[in-house]
Amino acid sequence: MSNKTGETILALLTGAAIGAGIGILYAPDKGLHTRKKIKEQAKKTQKEVEKQLHKTQSQLMGKASTARRNFESKLNDTLSDMSYKADDILLALEQKLEDLRAKNAKLQKDNENKVAKTTQ
Repeated sequence: MSNKTGETILALLTGAAIGAGIGILYAPDKGLHTRKKIKEQAKKTQKEVEKQLHKTQSQLMGKASTARRNFESKLNDTLSDMSYKADDILLALEQKLEDLRAKNAKLQKDNENKVAKTTQ
């Protein structure tokens, strides 16, 4: 439920309570009877507001829970993707290292051959 919907419902309930209160005050009843009606209407309105509050609270908790699950899922997916990319990078670096080792071994062999030719 959006924040505007909650505000609208609260405004309607408040307006209904005020309207009922004014209606009771202008009714041609004795003071005791009028106070009893006001008290009953106030309790009824309080119950309605509490009911709406619990409903809104439950909906917000559900949305928060869903948002948390979605966030955790996306985080896990992102971490998994990053792990695969890190593995790819490591494999590429290991391949480069092997290539460099092979070139180094060839250069050392060539250098040894040059030194051997010059000493002969």
